[in-house]
Amino acid sequence: MTELTIKPYSKRNGLTLTLVGWISALLGLTFVLSMTQLFAPGIVFIGIGMTCLVLGIAKLYEPEVSLRLTPSGLDYYHRRGSWHMDWDNIHRLDSVRVSQNLDLIELPYIGFKLNKINPLLDCISPRLATGLLTEQRPLLMTAATQDEDLQELEHFLGAEFTPLEVHGERYKGVLAMFGHRAQTLNSQLGYHIYLPHDCLDRSPREFISLINEWRKIYG
Repeated sequence: MTELTIKPYSKRNGLTLTLVGWISALLGLTFVLSMTQLFAPGIVFIGIGMTCLVLGIAKLYEPEVSLRLTPSGLDYYHRRGSWHMDWDNIHRLDSVRVSQNLDLIELPYIGFKLNKINPLLDCISPRLATGLLTEQRPLLMTAATQDEDLQELEHFLGAEFTPLEVHGERYKGVLAMFGHRAQTLNSQLGYHIYLPHDCLDRSPREFISLINEWRKIYG
C-alpha cells in the first residue's frame, strides 16, 4: 500500500443534520406565524433547527479527508490548511494523558513528539497556525493545571510574542507563536503537535498502531 486516506468521524451526518435543521426551523416558523396556540413549540423547533443547521454546515465545511499516509510521511488536512510530517521526524506518538487526583485521565488527542519542529513550521500556513493556536486553548489550560510552578508557565506564555530561533532558523509572527506553543506543550504535556480524536476513522489505539506500522516501513 502506497497511500491511505482517513475520513473523519466529525464529517459524518453533516448533510442529515443540515436537512433536519432546515425542516425543523421552517416548521417552527410556520407554527409561530400561523398558529398562536403553537407559539411555544414553534420557538423550540426553531431553536433545535438552528442548532442542527450550525452543526451540519460546520461538518459540511470540514475536509473530506483529514489525514493521508504516504511513503513520504503524514499529511493533515484542516479547513484552514494542511501540514506535512516526515516519518523520520516523529520521535514518538501516543494518547495524551494527564494526572488528576492520582488518576491518569486520557484527553481526546493523539500527541506527536517531533525530533525537530522546523519542518512543521516551514510547511504550515499562518492561517492554519492561527486556527490551531485557538483550538489548543483547552490543552494550554490543562497544561496550566499540571504545572505547579505557574511562574514558569507564565514565562512560556510571555515568550510566545517574541521571535523564535530553533536549530539555526528564525521565525517571527504567528509561526513564532505556534513554535513557542509547540515547545510549551511539549514541556508540559510531552508532545509538540496534537490530533483530535474526531479527525480519525478508528479508535486512537488502532490509529497509533497504524502510524507505527508505517513508520517501521518508511521511517
